[in-house]
Amino acid sequence: MAARTVDGQRIRAVRRSADLTQDFVAAELGVSPSAVANWEKGTTAPDPWKLPALARTLGRNLDELFPRQGPPDLGDLRGDAGFAQYEMAQILGTKSEGPVANAERGKRRLSGKFVEPLATAYGVSVERLLAAQERSFGLDAPEPDDEMPTTLAEKMKYLLENSDGPALSDAEIAEAVNRFAGAAVISEAGVRDLRTGAVTEASPVVLEGLSAAFGVTALFFRSSEAVAQQVAEGLTLLAHVKSGTIRGLKGRQLGAEGLSDDVMALINGFVAEMEQKSLPGTDDGK
Repeated sequence: MAARTVDGQRIRAVRRSADLTQDFVAAELGVSPSAVANWEKGTTAPDPWKLPALARTLGRNLDELFPRQGPPDLGDLRGDAGFAQYEMAQILGTKSEGPVANAERGKRRLSGKFVEPLATAYGVSVERLLAAQERSFGLDAPEPDDEMPTTLAEKMKYLLENSDGPALSDAEIAEAVNRFAGAAVISEAGVRDLRTGAVTEASPVVLEGLSAAFGVTALFFRSSEAVAQQVAEGLTLLAHVKSGTIRGLKGRQLGAEGLSDDVMALINGFVAEMEQKSLPGTDDGK
């Protein structure tokens, strides 16, 4: 197991530089202030699954604050997703955490029906989960080639890990989304569910709010199928405009409600341009 390096003195230095008290950090993580004090003294260490929350509370990137040498095994992936082992029964809908515990200990590999749900919950690809499982059994399994995130959880994790500044907390993300929406559309717990993969879909207003919170295009949080459909619809409309079969109508009048404002602006630009020209095969009014 490639456990993360926990340096108590660094935790203390980062906490103090962020002007946070031990009591505040303890309350955020649901532990006692004495537990935080013992972490900083090096007497004890946080449970691995508390490290992501601790890093977020301190405003630091997980890998930066708690580096790890070597690729993760199954226990590492669970910890990085912020789950205790006992929570796995609820995640997988089983009577106990036995299937996950056995796989983490290298006793019995995961049943195929658990692989995809667990990968989703951990915010990783199936390939990365299976590679981590092999390491739990003591085998040398290289990390799959880097790939673009596909699930909502993977996309949020990617943005949080590649942020130029301090990583946003779940509470900060929820606040930003609600501010964008002008209403309370998601809670801190709701953001956590999306980030960890416990919930895999969000309403359009939440997705747009997430885009605003992270400073990325709204297309980033849409599925590849939705983006492909959007592009296809846009190209189809443009083809009709150029051929003259659509003239004098704005894109929104054509029922293209799935298209983004950027795509609509492009389409409407073509419509406006065509209105200034005489199109072959149409009545130009002469």
